[in-house]
Amino acid sequence: MAARKTSARKPAKAKAADSATPDRPRVRPLRWLLKWLMRLGGIVVAVMLMLVLLFSAVNPPTTHTIWSEQKRLGSVERSWVDVDAIAPVMLRAAVAAEDANFCEHWGFDMAAIRAAIASGAARGGSTISQQVVKNVYLWQGRSYVRKALEAVMTPMVEALWSKRRILEVYLNVAEMGEGVFGVEAAARQYFGVGPGQLTARQAALIAAALPNPKQRNPARPTASMTRRAKAIESGAATIAADGRAECFE
Repeated sequence: MAARKTSARKPAKAKAADSATPDRPRVRPLRWLLKWLMRLGGIVVAVMLMLVLLFSAVNPPTTHTIWSEQKRLGSVERSWVDVDAIAPVMLRAAVAAEDANFCEHWGFDMAAIRAAIASGAARGGSTISQQVVKNVYLWQGRSYVRKALEAVMTPMVEALWSKRRILEVYLNVAEMGEGVFGVEAAARQYFGVGPGQLTARQAALIAAALPNPKQRNPARPTASMTRRAKAIESGAATIAADGRAECFE
Protein backbone atom coordinates (compact mmCIF):
# COMPACT_ATOMS: atom_id res chain seq x y z
CA MET A 1 0.00 0.00 0.00
CA ALA A 2 1.45 3.26 -1.05
CA ALA A 3 2.65 5.44 1.74
CA ARG A 4 0.47 8.43 2.31
CA LYS A 5 2.26 11.55 1.40
CA THR A 6 2.36 14.20 3.96
CA SER A 7 3.17 17.70 2.92
CA ALA A 8 5.35 19.77 5.17
CA ARG A 9 3.40 22.62 6.64
CA LYS A 10 4.82 26.02 6.09
CA PRO A 11 5.91 27.86 9.27
CA ALA A 12 3.17 30.04 10.59
CA LYS A 13 3.72 33.71 10.23
CA ALA A 14 4.61 35.55 13.39
CA LYS A 15 1.64 37.05 15.04
CA ALA A 16 0.98 40.61 14.20
CA ALA A 17 1.15 41.58 17.86
CA ASP A 18 4.67 40.13 18.14
CA SER A 19 6.07 41.77 15.04
CA ALA A 20 4.33 45.14 15.34
CA THR A 21 6.29 48.17 16.52
CA PRO A 22 5.06 49.43 19.91
CA ASP A 23 2.65 52.32 19.55
CA ARG A 24 4.13 55.75 20.25
CA PRO A 25 2.18 57.92 22.64
CA ARG A 26 0.00 60.34 20.76
CA VAL A 27 1.04 63.94 21.11
CA ARG A 28 -1.81 66.19 22.18
CA PRO A 29 -0.64 69.74 21.44
CA LEU A 30 -3.49 71.42 23.30
CA ARG A 31 -2.97 69.40 26.45
CA TRP A 32 0.79 69.99 26.29
CA LEU A 33 0.27 73.73 25.81
CA LEU A 34 -2.19 73.96 28.71
CA LYS A 35 0.20 72.07 30.97
CA TRP A 36 3.07 74.45 30.25
CA LEU A 37 0.85 77.50 30.52
CA MET A 38 -0.23 76.34 33.97
CA ARG A 39 3.38 75.82 34.98
CA LEU A 40 4.33 79.27 33.66
CA GLY A 41 1.36 80.80 35.46
CA GLY A 42 2.42 79.15 38.71
CA ILE A 43 5.94 80.55 38.34
CA VAL A 44 4.59 84.05 37.63
CA VAL A 45 2.31 83.96 40.68
CA ALA A 46 5.17 82.71 42.87
CA VAL A 47 7.41 85.57 41.70
CA MET A 48 4.61 88.07 42.35
CA LEU A 49 4.15 86.74 45.88
CA MET A 50 7.87 87.01 46.59
CA LEU A 51 7.97 90.61 45.36
CA VAL A 52 4.90 91.55 47.38
CA LEU A 53 6.41 89.98 50.50
CA LEU A 54 9.73 91.72 49.86
CA PHE A 55 8.26 95.21 49.63
CA SER A 56 6.01 94.65 52.62
CA ALA A 57 9.17 95.32 54.66
CA VAL A 58 11.74 96.74 52.21
CA ASN A 59 11.18 100.17 50.67
CA PRO A 60 11.03 100.05 46.85
CA PRO A 61 14.30 101.59 45.58
CA THR A 62 12.62 103.04 42.48
CA THR A 63 9.70 102.53 40.10
CA HIS A 64 9.33 102.38 36.34
CA THR A 65 7.80 105.86 36.32
CA ILE A 66 10.56 107.37 38.48
CA TRP A 67 13.22 105.70 36.34
CA SER A 68 11.68 106.89 33.07
CA GLU A 69 11.22 110.46 34.33
CA GLN A 70 14.77 110.55 35.62
CA LYS A 71 15.97 109.42 32.22
CA ARG A 72 13.85 112.08 30.51
CA LEU A 73 14.62 114.99 32.84
CA GLY A 74 18.11 114.08 33.94
CA SER A 75 17.19 114.07 37.64
CA VAL A 76 14.15 113.94 39.91
CA GLU A 77 13.38 115.08 43.45
CA ARG A 78 12.67 112.17 45.74
CA SER A 79 13.49 111.15 49.30
CA TRP A 80 11.83 108.35 51.27
CA VAL A 81 10.12 109.26 54.53
CA ASP A 82 8.57 106.90 57.08
CA VAL A 83 4.84 107.13 57.54
CA ASP A 84 5.32 108.17 61.19
CA ALA A 85 7.08 111.32 59.95
CA ILE A 86 4.16 112.35 57.70
CA ALA A 87 1.49 114.65 59.10
CA PRO A 88 -1.73 112.68 59.70
CA VAL A 89 -3.65 115.34 57.74
CA MET A 90 -1.63 114.35 54.65
CA LEU A 91 -2.64 110.71 54.98
CA ARG A 92 -6.28 111.65 55.39
CA ALA A 93 -6.15 114.14 52.50
CA ALA A 94 -4.70 111.52 50.13
CA VAL A 95 -7.42 109.04 51.08
CA ALA A 96 -10.18 111.65 50.83
CA ALA A 97 -8.94 112.68 47.38
CA GLU A 98 -8.18 109.31 45.84
CA ASP A 99 -10.00 106.54 47.74
CA ALA A 100 -12.52 107.59 50.40
CA ASN A 101 -13.45 103.93 51.08
CA PHE A 102 -9.82 102.87 51.49
CA CYS A 103 -10.45 101.24 54.88
CA GLU A 104 -13.55 99.40 53.73
CA HIS A 105 -12.47 97.53 50.59
CA TRP A 106 -10.06 94.68 49.85
CA GLY A 107 -8.32 96.42 46.95
CA PHE A 108 -11.19 97.11 44.56
CA ASP A 109 -13.94 99.64 45.26
CA MET A 110 -16.74 98.06 43.24
CA ALA A 111 -19.15 100.94 43.88
CA ALA A 112 -16.62 103.46 42.57
CA ILE A 113 -15.87 101.28 39.54
CA ARG A 114 -19.57 100.99 38.66
CA ALA A 115 -20.02 104.74 39.11
CA ALA A 116 -17.04 105.46 36.86
CA ILE A 117 -18.36 103.13 34.16
CA ALA A 118 -21.85 104.60 34.38
CA SER A 119 -20.55 108.16 34.07
CA GLY A 120 -18.16 107.28 31.24
CA ALA A 121 -15.26 108.79 33.17
CA ALA A 122 -11.82 108.26 31.67
CA ARG A 123 -10.33 108.13 35.13
CA GLY A 124 -11.94 106.86 38.28
CA GLY A 125 -12.59 103.77 40.32
CA SER A 126 -8.90 103.01 40.81
CA THR A 127 -8.09 102.54 44.49
CA ILE A 128 -4.90 103.57 46.26
CA SER A 129 -4.01 99.87 46.49
CA GLN A 130 -4.31 99.51 42.72
CA GLN A 131 -2.23 102.62 42.17
CA VAL A 132 0.49 101.26 44.46
CA VAL A 133 0.61 98.02 42.47
CA LYS A 134 0.75 99.92 39.19
CA ASN A 135 3.42 102.34 40.39
CA VAL A 136 5.67 99.90 42.25
CA TYR A 137 5.44 96.71 40.19
CA LEU A 138 4.06 97.60 36.78
CA TRP A 139 4.01 100.51 34.37
CA GLN A 140 1.79 103.39 33.26
CA GLY A 141 -0.52 103.21 30.28
CA ARG A 142 -3.54 101.17 29.35
CA SER A 143 -3.22 97.54 28.34
CA TYR A 144 -5.04 94.31 29.08
CA VAL A 145 -1.80 92.67 30.25
CA ARG A 146 -1.13 95.40 32.82
CA LYS A 147 -4.74 95.33 34.00
CA ALA A 148 -4.63 91.55 34.39
CA LEU A 149 -1.41 91.67 36.41
CA GLU A 150 -2.83 94.50 38.52
CA ALA A 151 -5.98 92.46 39.20
CA VAL A 152 -3.87 89.54 40.46
CA MET A 153 -1.38 91.55 42.54
CA THR A 154 -3.77 93.97 44.24
CA PRO A 155 -5.42 91.32 46.47
CA MET A 156 -1.93 90.01 47.31
CA VAL A 157 -0.86 93.46 48.51
CA GLU A 158 -4.09 93.85 50.48
CA ALA A 159 -3.58 90.45 52.12
CA LEU A 160 0.11 90.83 52.96
CA TRP A 161 0.50 94.57 53.68
CA SER A 162 -1.21 96.67 56.30
CA LYS A 163 -3.34 99.58 55.12
CA ARG A 164 -0.84 101.93 56.75
CA ARG A 165 2.01 100.34 54.77
CA ILE A 166 0.04 100.68 51.52
CA LEU A 167 -0.51 104.37 52.20
CA GLU A 168 3.13 104.86 53.21
CA VAL A 169 4.39 103.41 49.94
CA TYR A 170 1.83 105.37 47.94
CA LEU A 171 2.85 108.69 49.46
CA ASN A 172 6.50 107.93 48.73
CA VAL A 173 6.24 106.88 45.09
CA ALA A 174 3.33 108.95 43.74
CA GLU A 175 4.21 111.66 41.24
CA MET A 176 3.38 115.05 42.77
CA GLY A 177 4.82 117.39 40.18
CA GLU A 178 7.19 117.57 37.23
CA GLY A 179 10.12 115.49 38.48
CA VAL A 180 8.73 115.53 42.05
CA PHE A 181 8.00 112.15 43.62
CA GLY A 182 6.75 111.53 47.12
CA VAL A 183 5.43 113.73 49.87
CA GLU A 184 8.86 114.60 51.29
CA ALA A 185 9.96 116.23 48.04
CA ALA A 186 6.53 117.80 47.45
CA ALA A 187 6.30 119.39 50.91
CA ARG A 188 9.73 120.98 50.60
CA GLN A 189 9.35 121.92 46.93
CA TYR A 190 5.99 123.68 47.27
CA PHE A 191 5.82 124.87 50.88
CA GLY A 192 9.36 124.76 52.24
CA VAL A 193 8.48 122.46 55.14
CA GLY A 194 8.96 118.82 56.00
CA PRO A 195 6.07 116.37 55.49
CA GLY A 196 5.43 116.32 59.23
CA GLN A 197 4.73 120.08 59.29
CA LEU A 198 2.11 120.19 56.54
CA THR A 199 -1.11 121.97 57.42
CA ALA A 200 -4.52 120.64 56.47
CA ARG A 201 -4.74 123.14 53.58
CA GLN A 202 -1.26 122.35 52.28
CA ALA A 203 -1.95 118.61 52.42
CA ALA A 204 -5.23 119.13 50.56
CA LEU A 205 -3.48 121.14 47.84
CA ILE A 206 -0.88 118.40 47.34
CA ALA A 207 -3.67 115.81 47.17
CA ALA A 208 -5.56 117.97 44.67
CA ALA A 209 -2.57 117.81 42.32
CA LEU A 210 -2.38 113.99 42.31
CA PRO A 211 -4.66 113.31 39.33
CA ASN A 212 -2.60 115.57 37.05
CA PRO A 213 0.70 116.41 38.77
CA LYS A 214 2.48 117.70 35.69
CA GLN A 215 -0.16 120.38 35.08
CA ARG A 216 -1.06 121.32 38.67
CA ASN A 217 1.13 123.25 41.10
CA PRO A 218 0.07 123.16 44.78
CA ALA A 219 2.02 126.35 45.46
CA ARG A 220 0.19 128.24 42.70
CA PRO A 221 -3.29 126.70 42.56
CA THR A 222 -5.87 127.72 40.02
CA ALA A 223 -9.39 128.62 41.12
CA SER A 224 -10.68 125.13 40.29
CA MET A 225 -7.77 123.52 42.12
CA THR A 226 -8.47 125.70 45.16
CA ARG A 227 -12.10 124.55 45.17
CA ARG A 228 -10.99 120.96 44.84
CA ALA A 229 -8.56 121.37 47.76
CA LYS A 230 -11.33 122.78 49.96
CA ALA A 231 -13.50 119.75 49.18
CA ILE A 232 -10.59 117.43 49.98
CA GLU A 233 -9.91 119.21 53.27
CA SER A 234 -13.56 118.81 54.20
CA GLY A 235 -13.53 115.15 53.13
CA ALA A 236 -10.41 114.48 55.21
CA ALA A 237 -12.15 115.87 58.28
CA THR A 238 -15.21 113.74 57.53
CA ILE A 239 -13.35 110.43 57.27
CA ALA A 240 -11.55 111.24 60.51
CA ALA A 241 -14.89 111.84 62.23
CA ASP A 242 -16.80 108.84 60.87
CA GLY A 243 -14.06 106.25 61.43
CA ARG A 244 -12.93 105.71 57.84
CA ALA A 245 -9.38 106.67 58.80
CA GLU A 246 -9.00 104.14 61.60
CA CYS A 247 -7.25 101.48 59.51
CA PHE A 248 -4.19 103.65 58.84
CA GLU A 249 -4.00 105.86 61.93
